[in-house]
Amino acid sequence: MRSQLFRDRLQAGELLGRELAQRLGKRDDLLVLALPRGGVPVGYSVAQALNAPLDVFIVRKLGVPGREELAMGAIASGGVRVLNDDVLGHLRLPASVIDGVAEREARELSRRERAYRGNCPPLDVRGRTVVVVDDGLATGSSMRAAVRALRKMQPREIIVAVPVGASSTCAELRAEAGKVVCLRTPEPFHAVGMWYDDFSQTSDDEVHELLDRAALAAPGGKS
Repeated sequence: MRSQLFRDRLQAGELLGRELAQRLGKRDDLLVLALPRGGVPVGYSVAQALNAPLDVFIVRKLGVPGREELAMGAIASGGVRVLNDDVLGHLRLPASVIDGVAEREARELSRRERAYRGNCPPLDVRGRTVVVVDDGLATGSSMRAAVRALRKMQPREIIVAVPVGASSTCAELRAEAGKVVCLRTPEPFHAVGMWYDDFSQTSDDEVHELLDRAALAAPGGKS
C-alpha cells in the first residue's frame, strides 16, 4: 500500500499537473479552480504545471449530524444544492434537519468567500476550459455541486482533476462533468486521507499564501 501513497497534497498536485500538461498541452484558455481548503495545495501545483491562473471555488459539504465526515450532500455558490440519495435513503433524515445543516454551511460558505477573495471578483469562466481540483473523491458530493454550479457560468469545458478517488465516484462524475482525470483509484478506497503520508488540515493562512504565490507566478500576475 505504501507505494500508492502521495507524500502530501503539493506532491500529489505535481504528479497530477504533469499528467494534465501531457493531456492538454499549452493552451491559453485554461483556468484552475481549487476546492478549499484541501484542494488548494493540489490546485497550486497543477496551476504551476499548466502555467494557468488559480482561483478557489467554494463548496461546503453537508455532513450528517453526529457523523460529520459522512457527506449527505453539498452546496456551492449560486444556490446549488446536491444531495446524496444513497446516504439519505439509509438515514431517513427529516427535511428540517437537512435544511438546518444547509443553512449553517451556507453561512460558512459566505464567510470563506469573503475571507479568501475579499473584494476581488471571481475569475470569469465563460468560454474557458476549467480544471476543477480537489485532493480526492470519496462520495463526490462536493465536486458534483461544484460542477453543477460552474455549468451555470458557461465555461467551454469542465475537467475534474484529482490525485485519488473511488472508482465508482469517478465514473459517476464522468457522466456529470464529461472529463475526469484521476491518477489512482485504489480498491478498497475507504477515505481520501488513507492515500497520503501527510494529510494534515490545510489552514486559511496556507490558502492565502498559495493564492498569493499563484497570482505572482501566473501570466500577467502581480508585479
